Amino acid sequence: MGLPANLESNFMIRSVLVFASLSSAMPAMGAMAQTIELQAGIEVLTAADTKPWRTVELPSGKPLVFTLGVGSGAARHRNDPPNVVWTVGDRGPNMTCGEAPAILGKEIAEACRKLSNGRIYPTPEYTPAIYRLDLDRTRGTFAVTETIPLRKAKSGMPISGLGNPQTAATKDTGMDLAGKILPEDPDNVDLEGIVRLADGSYWISDEMGPSIAHVAADGRILERHVPADAADDYKNAEAKIVADLPAILSKRQGNRGIEGIAVSPDEAFLYFMVQNPLANPDTKTFQSARNTRFFKFDRKQGNVVGEWVYQLADPQSFGFDPSPRQSDPRISEILALGLDRVLVLERTEKTTKLFEITLDGATNILGSKWDEAATSPSLEQQNDLGPLGVTPVTKALRFDTFKDGKGAPEKIEGMTLLEDGSLMLINDNDFGIRGDATRIVIVKGAVEADPAIWKK
Repeated sequence: MGLPANLESNFMIRSVLVFASLSSAMPAMGAMAQTIELQAGIEVLTAADTKPWRTVELPSGKPLVFTLGVGSGAARHRNDPPNVVWTVGDRGPNMTCGEAPAILGKEIAEACRKLSNGRIYPTPEYTPAIYRLDLDRTRGTFAVTETIPLRKAKSGMPISGLGNPQTAATKDTGMDLAGKILPEDPDNVDLEGIVRLADGSYWISDEMGPSIAHVAADGRILERHVPADAADDYKNAEAKIVADLPAILSKRQGNRGIEGIAVSPDEAFLYFMVQNPLANPDTKTFQSARNTRFFKFDRKQGNVVGEWVYQLADPQSFGFDPSPRQSDPRISEILALGLDRVLVLERTEKTTKLFEITLDGATNILGSKWDEAATSPSLEQQNDLGPLGVTPVTKALRFDTFKDGKGAPEKIEGMTLLEDGSLMLINDNDFGIRGDATRIVIVKGAVEADPAIWKK
């Protein structure tokens, strides 16, 4: 549940003090100087405005307070002004039937459980958007200074974060607080990742489809690439639909589609990644699989030109919340450090690890039997790749919040490079539904990126 403004402010102050405790030589902090330099070269920024974004009344009469969620993905172009970044929220406040009793009440949860893959949207009118954030590193704050709602290509009508009319992939059934089934629309997206190009347009990644899409500077969704077997599901969309992603992507586990997207220094290529291994052939496989898929997309040709295997880390190795469940680690963001050199954000709920990967020496499996649903056993059913003759991408750990950044927020999902080459991380606070505040962490020296990415 969202916190009142005074409690949220106290939460932020306590968070800053946790960071302060890690430093043996912290300068005196004035009333407005919340930026804290730590031994590891870390700064933390909190929201300048902590007012609630939306308050809704539950059927019980109790108010439910939401703050604005802006940390599902982050981007910055080297031509942007200093201390300006662009971030995204996802599909708005939502929760599964299992999460609902503690937050919304048992009656709503029971109504949700009667639906197929029920999911509750307390604010179904939310429009996924791109947000401009201005960072004030002297004061230790950030502010949302512009909002670009995503819109349909022709009519210009705003989209929502509700479902697509999917048949090729599994889908949720959305309901509001009154138990009403919510409408689907082929133009809707679950906005999770973003890159910004020199011409001011964007590419985004969508967890729901899964898909990637080209978005105009004014928020119109121009072109959307979906799995090859899903063309009919989007036939009534206003955006240009290109059904050219490998059809195997329709086997993504629900709520675990394409989460991260990145762009090469020359903007010739996009990279994108599935959050978790596919449910290929079923959910039981997803739960135990380590092999997730990384893709390269040629912007000039307009199609995928490469696919590689990324193996998720041992779930027991995540220091704040070690787990026996292989499905707990997931990919929440990627960031290009150079051509075919990418930083991958792999996390659990409480622990974040950043791995640098390279494609050199890894096996390109695009168009191979591993893209065919008929292949048995599937790629996801075989965690030992040695006998398959498939070499995964090489991973090198660059940052671990358990070892290098204790006090960082949980559920970090956004990542970009600032104008000084430092790394910016931001958390997805789920619109404050559990009381979390959005915070930005700036890390110096963790990675070395091609200056062509961040230097004007």
